[in-house]
Amino acid sequence: MSEPDRIAALEAQVAELSRRLQVQEDEQAVRKLHHLYGYLIDQCLYRETVDLFTEDCEVRFFGGSFKGKAGAKRLYIDRFQANFTHGNNGPIDGFLLDHPQHQDIVDILPDGVTAYARFRCTMQAGRHRDHGEPRQWWEGGIYENVYRKVDGVWRIHILNYNPQWHADFETGWAHTRPQYVPFFSTTFPEDPTGPDALVSDVWLWPTRKVVPFHNVHPVTGQPIVPERWQGDIDRARIANTQEERA
Repeated sequence: MSEPDRIAALEAQVAELSRRLQVQEDEQAVRKLHHLYGYLIDQCLYRETVDLFTEDCEVRFFGGSFKGKAGAKRLYIDRFQANFTHGNNGPIDGFLLDHPQHQDIVDILPDGVTAYARFRCTMQAGRHRDHGEPRQWWEGGIYENVYRKVDGVWRIHILNYNPQWHADFETGWAHTRPQYVPFFSTTFPEDPTGPDALVSDVWLWPTRKVVPFHNVHPVTGQPIVPERWQGDIDRARIANTQEERA
């Protein structure tokens, strides 16, 4: 191999290693971003939570779509902060709302500024008997999110939370009552802290469906396709992902 060819080969190798390193760093940054989201929600730090989002964000939560920073503030500050912590930005005594984030799958798209990720949340929540009516319950859900790198910093672009099940601590999930937490049925401004739009294809235990995967099967390379698709938006998003990776 000639000297110029050897140098060119080394430059190509360095470029490829640099690209792979950047992908790894981006994956870790997205993972840390979402794990921080869980910690902030744990501690009812709702203003800091809103700061994690892009300006044109969307939050899909319990059958509602909250659009833009105004929508995110309406959900986290006007609704959660007002109801859960009586307007306090931070935890209050006697109120538990832990949101461990785990089982994550993070994928960076070729553009380098878009990422998809799937996380599982297993929440423990409750109120102590010395601080109101005592209650303790579980919640399980799956996130299928979109993230964007803005000015070199990763942010949450679409937070798509799909609650899956609830259970009272005392009786467990075999006795979960219907509509344990009701889905949104009205929108803003009729509901002053409600969503901008309603989201279809939402369900709760004991109904069992597949929250569509953004990622392909790692062995076959084929989309992980459930027998019953849950919404045209998710189907189109998965199809677009496959085209971008082709």
